[in-house]
Amino acid sequence: MNNDRDHAEVHGAAEEHRTSAEAARNEAEQFRRLAEEAREVRDHHREALEAIRQERERLRGAAETARIASEEARVAAETARTAGEEARVATDAARHAVVDAVRATTDALNASLEQMKVVEEMRRTLREIRDVNKLDSN
Repeated sequence: MNNDRDHAEVHGAAEEHRTSAEAARNEAEQFRRLAEEAREVRDHHREALEAIRQERERLRGAAETARIASEEARVAAETARTAGEEARVATDAARHAVVDAVRATTDALNASLEQMKVVEEMRRTLREIRDVNKLDSN
């Protein structure tokens, strides 16, 4: 009976060892699955981070394009302001030139009027002289 008992103990120990080995295999398989899931999550996070990096780079490019456009608009506005100021100065100079031309025209018309008055006075005088000569000849 000792032999049966030894055999049963050996068989029990072997069964216990097999059960323990099976449990260890199951646990190892569970760790392998967890590790695979962790790799998948890590890969997913890596892809998400890459997408975020690319989006950030795209936004950086768009911001730079907007900054350049803004600078170009600022330069155009400054050019327009300068052109506006130059136009204002030119308009002011033209206004002064028109005022000077009107004054010159007024002066010329006044001089012509004075000459016409002199001519009219000379005609009167000539008529008077003719009238006196006519009276003398009669």
